[in-house]
Amino acid sequence: MSTFALGFIVLFMIFLLSGIRVLNEYERGVIFRLGRVIDAKGPGIIYVIPVIDKMVKISLRTIVMDVPPQDVITKDNVSIKVNAVVYFRVVDPVKSVIEVENFMFATSQLAQTTLRSVCGEAELDELLAHREKINATIQTILDKHTDPWGIKVSAVEVKHIDLPQEMQRAMAKQAEAERERRAKIIAAEGEFQASEKLAQASEIISRNPIAIQLRFLQTVAEIASEKNSVTILPVPLELLKAFTEKRP
Repeated sequence: MSTFALGFIVLFMIFLLSGIRVLNEYERGVIFRLGRVIDAKGPGIIYVIPVIDKMVKISLRTIVMDVPPQDVITKDNVSIKVNAVVYFRVVDPVKSVIEVENFMFATSQLAQTTLRSVCGEAELDELLAHREKINATIQTILDKHTDPWGIKVSAVEVKHIDLPQEMQRAMAKQAEAERERRAKIIAAEGEFQASEKLAQASEIISRNPIAIQLRFLQTVAEIASEKNSVTILPVPLELLKAFTEKRP
């Protein structure tokens, strides 16, 4: 065998072996043969015919995309900045390649516009108090629009709502006024309950005069337990009646 033939065989073997590809468990390879989609192959070892076939590698892992802060004017005309994070993954590698030019960029732009649209249709109090509802609405819209691209949006989370300084001060004053209102209501309820108990106690004492004497003796016992050196106590007049009354 001549050197030329041996060299040709070696080059041909290298050419054939160059078509071997190894894909990980989370990867798929979309195969184009002369411009036409054949199928998505993988994982493991696959073979791509050199020159004739072209492979586009797609990852099936969940992608975490950060949505940059968006300027939003809420339904009640409050200017805020909102950012979020989107969790999605490719479920159909073929659609993600042939239905959209760049599914990462397309999903990012769609997430930004959807975030502005949904937050702009809600009031500020709703954004702050019902964030889970806003997240679910954005996720539903994104999942519906990305489904033709072979994308599944699993979750959307609004991370931060940046309020203007004036609105932060106004909300702080509102929260302080609300706390003061609750404190006054609790104090008033306490005074009302105490007055009811005092009224009940006065009625009981008025019906049983001896009760005030028993209360007096109980107070004396409590003071004596404190080990004071000198204690001056007022003596109820009822206790002296036995000495002031004339005996027959």
